Amino acid sequence: AVATKSADLIARTFGPSGLRYPPGHQEIEIGLVKLYRVTGDPKYLALAKFFLDERGNPAGHTLYGEYAQDHKPVVDQDEAVGHSVRAAYMYSAMADVAALTGDARYVTALDRLWDDVVLRKLYLTGGIGATGAWEGFGPAYDLPNTAYAETCASIANALWNYRMFLLRQDARYIDVYERAVYNAMLSGISLKGDTFFYPNPLLSLGQHERSPWFACACCPSNLPRFMLSIPGHAYAVAGDRVFINLFVQGEARVALPGGEVRLEQQTRYPWDGDVKIRVSPAKPGRFTLAVRVPGWSMDHPVPGNLYRALAAGREPVTLRVNGLLVPIRLERGFAVIGREWTSGDTIDLRLPMPVRRVVAHDAVTADEGRVAVERGPLVYTAEFVDNGGRVTNLVLDDQTPLAAAWRPDLLSGVMTVTGNATALRLRNGTPVAE
Repeated sequence: AVATKSADLIARTFGPSGLRYPPGHQEIEIGLVKLYRVTGDPKYLALAKFFLDERGNPAGHTLYGEYAQDHKPVVDQDEAVGHSVRAAYMYSAMADVAALTGDARYVTALDRLWDDVVLRKLYLTGGIGATGAWEGFGPAYDLPNTAYAETCASIANALWNYRMFLLRQDARYIDVYERAVYNAMLSGISLKGDTFFYPNPLLSLGQHERSPWFACACCPSNLPRFMLSIPGHAYAVAGDRVFINLFVQGEARVALPGGEVRLEQQTRYPWDGDVKIRVSPAKPGRFTLAVRVPGWSMDHPVPGNLYRALAAGREPVTLRVNGLLVPIRLERGFAVIGREWTSGDTIDLRLPMPVRRVVAHDAVTADEGRVAVERGPLVYTAEFVDNGGRVTNLVLDDQTPLAAAWRPDLLSGVMTVTGNATALRLRNGTPVAE
């Protein structure tokens, strides 16, 4: 009742025959779409589309400019510019409206914008927003490690990529979603859940620490809201096909045309790449399970060529059904298994997790001579508390072995990566090994 009363007031105030101002900070469009889906009232969907279509339209208002993505009509935009949270919320709403109205112009624009972000403006952690000057996007390949990467931008990036998955049923969008969630978003909150990061730089000289609150307190409230939505993103259904997007311990029930199916996952992911899925349909029947095979498991940290793994060769991903090894038939990044399922059938997915070195595209000058360390979907960091108080003077040889080790006593249990690096110091202006 509160939501519809508020939305009705906005609908009476704004629209083709009322005020023609789009919001300065996009987000209401997502809420209006959700309200339409709950109520079935088309005026809420129409108002969401009106707000989107008014952007870049000088007939109704003085344009806000690139900062608020109000420099040209949304269907004509081809480059991610301005404030990254505003942008990704807008792209999320465009995907919603495209799905519900069938407007192909939105989809074409979204494909261009996604390519611009993922191929040229995405941090390896899944964070977006390179500059703190306007909390947003910089030029292509301008990805300084002093990254702004606002926590809310990471959440917005995940929401956008989840919606792109719903449009395309392609695992590459969940690959970006997962990376943003496990790295860029999760770093924004402490283990106790009571202190927060607003920006999430990849490089700090000790001047950054989490805060209990902010004058602009979007991130602390956004984090629990988003984290509670993750279970709804783990699975998806289209017809008689169930998509298993995320590997999370727990149980889900999904409705298919032939009846309800219960799915139970047993896994320690992301610390371990072994995933067991027990399939229990209410009655035996034929349907398809599409299990995501993450891009990182095939040496593709993110879609495209912005980042690449250094080491060639890898242990293969394996898939078993009821204990029997089966060939992996990939469709848009999902291992597709169509068969007659009965209660108690099992799927065993094994995702090898070697420690990988990852380098950036040559055009990312900030990462020249630098390497990132990954294991599974996680990007690791060297912190001064673990390395004698200094890390920016460390040099990691490409041939130095790196090993993973479980530390139950650290950070409530964490998989660490260890290896030997050379520490340098300046002597008469020349770096020498300590």
